[in-house]
Amino acid sequence: MKDKRNAIIIGAGIGGIASAIRLAVDGFEVSVYESNEYPGGKLSDLTLQDFHFDAGPSLFTMPSLIEELFELVNEPIETYFSYLKCKESCKYFFSDGTIVNAFTDKAKLSNELHDILGEDQNSVLKYLNQAETTYNNIGLIFLNYSLHKFSTLVKAPIINAFKYLYRGLLFGTLHHLNNNSFKNPKTIQIFDRYATFNGSNPYKAPGMLRMIPHLDNNIGTYYPKGGMISITNALYSLALKKGVKFYFNSPVQEIILVGKKVKGIKTNNQEYFSDVVVSNVDAYFTYKNLLNQPFKAFKILKQERSSSAFIFYWGIRKDFPTLGLHNIFFAEDYKAEFEVLFKSKSFYHDPTIYINITSKCEPGLQAPMGKENWFVMVNAPANIGQDWEDYYIKYKNAIILKLNRLLRTDLEPLIEVEEILTPVTIENKTKSYMGSLYGTSSNSKMAAFIRHPNFSKSITGLYFVGGSVHPGGGIPLCLQSAKIMAKMVSEDFKLYSTQQTFA
Repeated sequence: MKDKRNAIIIGAGIGGIASAIRLAVDGFEVSVYESNEYPGGKLSDLTLQDFHFDAGPSLFTMPSLIEELFELVNEPIETYFSYLKCKESCKYFFSDGTIVNAFTDKAKLSNELHDILGEDQNSVLKYLNQAETTYNNIGLIFLNYSLHKFSTLVKAPIINAFKYLYRGLLFGTLHHLNNNSFKNPKTIQIFDRYATFNGSNPYKAPGMLRMIPHLDNNIGTYYPKGGMISITNALYSLALKKGVKFYFNSPVQEIILVGKKVKGIKTNNQEYFSDVVVSNVDAYFTYKNLLNQPFKAFKILKQERSSSAFIFYWGIRKDFPTLGLHNIFFAEDYKAEFEVLFKSKSFYHDPTIYINITSKCEPGLQAPMGKENWFVMVNAPANIGQDWEDYYIKYKNAIILKLNRLLRTDLEPLIEVEEILTPVTIENKTKSYMGSLYGTSSNSKMAAFIRHPNFSKSITGLYFVGGSVHPGGGIPLCLQSAKIMAKMVSEDFKLYSTQQTFA
């Protein structure tokens, strides 16, 4: 057997870069082929005149997953990356003018929910403590182990997890669990929102998602200096340091197979061979376009796609002291909004609005002094051919109307620059099928088990990472998908080496 093994990664999204680092540490010569001219996938940036924006994900949690990669390479993270802990995870604005500050200190949060919403402090603390217990005893199995490979799952502490698993987590919805935990509808809505962290509907998604608030309110949220793009830049630099080779403007045309074994890829009409191929492309497009296996692609379509987003990047010529880094302006009828998103898949007249303003953390750097960079996002249905030009007008009008009322301003004249991102452009730029932000939704109790695994069950040497496969979408889960995949590759090659030795 040759001393140096080769690995090709398709796609330089955050999961692809993390995979490249891990495989390089494990002794592979790694090449990454990316169709765009830049790394990061959804985790990219945008500059409009003097305003700088993170183009995609804007919430940073679990920095330990970034630190782990630097420790793995034995590089000091301070040279590449730094971050601050936020005092608030979000500011919530309700249609009646109520404002709630979601502190990242659970004692302060319980006091805030008591003072503003009349919630019992002990109920809040009990909920967050249970979220921590669920995460530590069940969630970490989901995050660290494959649910699709018995040889991997058998190493997980499954028996211990059963002690913390009860009917409401699996068979009840997140909304039902929250409704039984709190008395104020506004508190329920705040904790229902966590289903949107993976593009799901809280009125359908399982109560198991109750563990997500643990990350926000117990561990905390963070701000990476320089914005979210600094995560991409740091990991890209770390990969280069480890000898990973990147090839941009190189869309992969085909994954080359010989029988049921992967042999490499074809890009720009050239063939490149390797022992391992890792797809960081949406699993649907991997089967449909790269493997020419439309039947398997069609099977993926049976799983409900996650929601998408309609995003406005606005340079605002004014400072709004009322707003923080993360801000949510809730729909008055939250359930109706999700009914429209996932059933009729159309425009909703009163969308929940998320505004991220990184200039709050770095004034004068992310936007000129006295001005702000607004990343304005509303939940949108996955693309099925809707009239997005018409939706642009409707969404913009709905957003401005709501913000004018709640912020007591005339917003439109303050918009100095604008760019938009629609589900169609999300699909075109990131190859996420239908523009869904998180691959498939978690709107069923079996979602975690039917999500595509991190390996191919029928093709030797083919693996998967990223938001469309286990454990799911979002930066932490994409980083974990790379970790799960790399462990599989290591174990598979040890087994292969043993078989070669005794052959």
